[in-house]
Amino acid sequence: MTVERTAGRRRLSSVLPDFPWDTIADIKALAASHADGIVDLSVGTPVDPVDPLIREALAGASEFPGYPTTIGTPELRTAAAGALSRRYGVTGLGPSGILPVIGTKEAIASVCSTLGIGAGDTVVIPEVAYPTYEVGALLAGATPVRADSVLQLGPSRPALMFVNSPSNPTGKVLGVEHLRKVVEWARERGTIVVSDECYLGLAWDAEAISILDPRVSDGDHTGLLAVHSLSKISNLASYRAGFFAGDEALIAELLAVRKHAGMIVPFPIQGAMTAALDDDAHVDAQRERYRARRERLLAAVTGAGFTVDNSEAGLYLWATRGEACRDTVEWLAHRGILAAPGDFYGPTGVRHVRMALTATDERIDAAVARLGA
Repeated sequence: MTVERTAGRRRLSSVLPDFPWDTIADIKALAASHADGIVDLSVGTPVDPVDPLIREALAGASEFPGYPTTIGTPELRTAAAGALSRRYGVTGLGPSGILPVIGTKEAIASVCSTLGIGAGDTVVIPEVAYPTYEVGALLAGATPVRADSVLQLGPSRPALMFVNSPSNPTGKVLGVEHLRKVVEWARERGTIVVSDECYLGLAWDAEAISILDPRVSDGDHTGLLAVHSLSKISNLASYRAGFFAGDEALIAELLAVRKHAGMIVPFPIQGAMTAALDDDAHVDAQRERYRARRERLLAAVTGAGFTVDNSEAGLYLWATRGEACRDTVEWLAHRGILAAPGDFYGPTGVRHVRMALTATDERIDAAVARLGA
């Protein structure tokens, strides 16, 4: 890879891949030209209202005039640990194993650098993966390697491994035995495991398991970090609300660096997060909205001749027509539907598209009608 320089300095942007969404601007314009408007299924952006309980908590915390703390309020950390226990069966996790972050994309992009991983280190990412895993490795100066099995890695000793279950984009769920093998392999090599669990609360056809689940970790969180987001299950994408959970020593190291960098979740957002994490009713209601949309869209997509692979959980259908993904994206765009091409997510995604469930009921119904026409 050629490294570009400006005024004698390396341009960091030159080592990064093209921003994927910039590459489909023309296709988006084509889809938007449909007489009944675009159905944008390309980005997993929540469209449903923020629960009043959360908005009230945001307002209630907004009068605080001072600086918030990087570590977060005790109430927030207690609420996060409680939610992981209550919703996902995580045990042995207390407030000192929680660290709020300014959205999980920021957390994933910075975690390698923040943990001191850099030149000469290897970072493992899934073969088909959320692009920010690769970006985080490159920003740190490390070398990303794609692999879905530890057998592919041989005797190597990576500094860090990203796992993602349920997967974005494929919706694949990793089972207990797979995750146990990853943890055992990583611990033998001193490899940190960062598990992106942002879709854990949206399982449809398989049980989704946290890396911190005692069936996986035996109740020992050493070397393990889970990344959780409130963007999807609580519709808080605009709030940039997420957190790390896991190994207290790794949390302490992240905290020590992030304090110096001023990476602090605003105090009102911390109040809103606390309310969201303490309440399960709005999460259950949102899950059911997505379940209903998924049923309608899945039937329409398969009825239109697509094959849907994996997609056991999460907010996406990983679909193929058996052709190059950009051809499928264009086929959909002529019908006013915008999907994300699978090559956004790695070289093995070139024959799939990702279709999001994050559209209003009216727009999902429009997509269903167009696919059935």
